[in-house]
Amino acid sequence: MPSYKAPIRDLQFVFHELHQADQLLSSLPGFDEVSPDLVDAILEEGGKICEELLHPLNQSGDQEGCRFEDGKVTTPKGFREAYRTFIEGGWPSLAADPELGGQGLPETISFMLEEMLCSANVSFSLYPGLTRGAINALSHHASDELKQQYLPKMVEGSWSGTMCLTEPHCGTDLGLVRTKAVPNDDGSYAISGTKIFITGGEHDLTDNIIHLVLARLPDAPEGVRGISLFLVPRQLPDANNEPGEQNGVSCGSIEHKMGIKASATCVMNFDSAKGFLVGPENKGLACMFTMMNAERLAIGMQGLGLGEVAYQNAVEYARERLQSRSATGVKAPDKAADPLLVHPDVRRMLLTTRAYNEGARALATWTAINIDLAHRHTDPEKRQEADDFVALITPIIKAFFSDYGYETTTLCQQVYGGHGYIQEWGMEQFVRDARIAQIYEGTNGIQAMDLVRRKLFIEDGRLPKRFFALLDGFVAEHAADEALNPYITPLAEANKLLQELTDWLVKESRDNPDQLGAAATDYLRIFALTSFAWMWARMAIVARARADADDSGFYRTKLRTASFFMGRLLPQVEGLARGIRSGAELMMAYDESEF
Repeated sequence: MPSYKAPIRDLQFVFHELHQADQLLSSLPGFDEVSPDLVDAILEEGGKICEELLHPLNQSGDQEGCRFEDGKVTTPKGFREAYRTFIEGGWPSLAADPELGGQGLPETISFMLEEMLCSANVSFSLYPGLTRGAINALSHHASDELKQQYLPKMVEGSWSGTMCLTEPHCGTDLGLVRTKAVPNDDGSYAISGTKIFITGGEHDLTDNIIHLVLARLPDAPEGVRGISLFLVPRQLPDANNEPGEQNGVSCGSIEHKMGIKASATCVMNFDSAKGFLVGPENKGLACMFTMMNAERLAIGMQGLGLGEVAYQNAVEYARERLQSRSATGVKAPDKAADPLLVHPDVRRMLLTTRAYNEGARALATWTAINIDLAHRHTDPEKRQEADDFVALITPIIKAFFSDYGYETTTLCQQVYGGHGYIQEWGMEQFVRDARIAQIYEGTNGIQAMDLVRRKLFIEDGRLPKRFFALLDGFVAEHAADEALNPYITPLAEANKLLQELTDWLVKESRDNPDQLGAAATDYLRIFALTSFAWMWARMAIVARARADADDSGFYRTKLRTASFFMGRLLPQVEGLARGIRSGAELMMAYDESEF
């Protein structure tokens, strides 16, 4: 059975030392009580919940899965009790508004908890995760009446939320949505239609489930401009705001999936269900994107979380498993063979995973800090700048984190050899669970298209220009320090290549729009690797200043991992750039009959 230990020390390094988030966040309105001791206490207690309560249910939950009978879903053994403990501890409400019963803490702290939840038990994390996204959408767009009635229970965790977009004929192209919303005499709407792939659409963890549903009003415009958003409760609240009459909402079935088997993925039927408009008519997609963007960041954290737990277990296996002798001489003369860890190729797989994980943790925390800055900074220009960074990095976190998460869980499975293919070791579950993150909440190809077709062109490229200026300034600040050349020079080269490639792509797309689609996935990976290089250069600066006084070896190891990233992983950008410049014609020249 696999194990998990929350990476508290590295989380503390990233929060306190790398980003100096204590100073940044405590200066924002409402966060004056956010101290280093408070953050550490939350991380340590959250780590215990993940290690001791949730991770022990991960493998058994996968093996048992959810059960569907007579329209009801039963979660695996132990999930209900664990969920009750989770909400009694106040974990769902960390970053929620105190006026709604939340604790009003920074989103950054919630992000760090999200990583640990995903490492411990991805399936479990999805239930409160979707609810947080629904809370976010309702907080921004619902009427005061709906907020007062539904949000306190959702923040508490006694009611959960879902996101109902996809239909049997309609995935990414939401302009094809057919679910109907007919006005009722009392100001509500009768919602009718079928939604599929609904995470947490039905389950036994909460007293009520609040569905956010995209539907069309009569005579609505065609396409995405005619979609509205509705709040549709499973049970209509009674006079005491407790779950009352069953609404016209039912679960038709649950999916039998490759992974995340303890998370109920439902077909939901709405039969004249009473719903309530959220936001303006025909503006539902914009309202839902508030939730979708939050969910995309959370999905990216699944890649990091699974990469971390896979790494931890693969390292332990490599230390203990004896296999052949080292090429440079016997390392364990008292044993029949040397441990796997002596072999360079095993180290390649482990260090690739570690370098991605630690780079991702740093970038995710930086992004979360910018979410807090965008919401609370007193300077409107600073809020806009931070919001621009979040908008730019969101598709990168969703797509690249989930891509590398699948790559690295597979690498860690490979470390086990044949045992990695066997269920009892747990590695194959990490691989299966990681795969979905590349698909749902907008496939990674869609994320790449969002980056190249939207984010590069907003106000003549304002978003990437701001980011490039940030990296240019960092490089210029440290270029004169020769001791930092191993970290600054590769970053500078990657940043220069990325900027040149961006200019080339924007120019080429004017004559041939297919250039964007042809380049999108590789371009996003280059952008991600360059962003990671920036994080690793920053981490190296902090670690170098503290390595000599550190007896634990933490900072020396951090420097070595920075060198590994710069030397072994960052050079991917060069080959990817050459592929992009080869142009769209290599793909588009084929006739359909040739496929």
